[in-house]
Amino acid sequence: MQVSQSSTSRDGIVSRLRAAGCVFAEEEADLLLAECGRPKVLAARVEQRAAGMPLEQVLGWAEFCGLRVAVAPGVFVPRRRTEFLVQRAADLAPARSGAVVDLCCGSGAVAAALGKLLAPTELHAADVDPAAVACARKNLPAAQVHEGDLFEALPSGLRGRVDVLAANVPYVPTQEIALLPAEARLHEAAWALDGGADGLAVMRRVAAGAPEWLAPGGSVLVETSERQAETASGVFESCGLAAAVTYSPEHGSAVVSGTRETPA
Repeated sequence: MQVSQSSTSRDGIVSRLRAAGCVFAEEEADLLLAECGRPKVLAARVEQRAAGMPLEQVLGWAEFCGLRVAVAPGVFVPRRRTEFLVQRAADLAPARSGAVVDLCCGSGAVAAALGKLLAPTELHAADVDPAAVACARKNLPAAQVHEGDLFEALPSGLRGRVDVLAANVPYVPTQEIALLPAEARLHEAAWALDGGADGLAVMRRVAAGAPEWLAPGGSVLVETSERQAETASGVFESCGLAAAVTYSPEHGSAVVSGTRETPA
């Protein structure tokens, strides 16, 4: 494939991305130029981005909590709003964390960030999607990443010992999937987005299973939309957990936590 110099110049890339509807064409052009040395590779990645592939999947990485996290085509791209989930998990963690788990881990971004912040004695991540598991193993030691459906994927020895259980579950109601930006709708796995009729189907399963896995005083945390938060809180309470809802206008997200009470 012949690549013209004008098509791989900064001005040429900005023009191509802007024509494709990329709002931050200049910033994206700079990232593509910095990451792609060879003209043919650069031209191919510009075309991928112009065709609607998420920039992070084109580059092969996303910035999350100050880390460069590897991502792959088809795998859920970690969002900046989920950094609030990490912050809340760190706030609720004991001073010396034992076991920390990231369910529905996708790329493993939450686990990687919590591992850096908390330095737990054990760190585990799990996802039902083989592509996500393969991606997470680029960001975490392979032995710490497990494939399977929620708690079924975890080592049985973790039961009753988890201090922090973060689960960035899918929470978009099924009927609203069609309203998502094409970047997510067309380039990320449906099961990483679709939360069922009210968006809380997977969260309910996490809440129901969490008490068996949490250590006394341990907490499970999920991200939701603001309108779902109070319902999610009620679900945690119904599962015997002390629930709390925290909102972050800065991140545009809500985090619902449920803590297993410590026996008197």
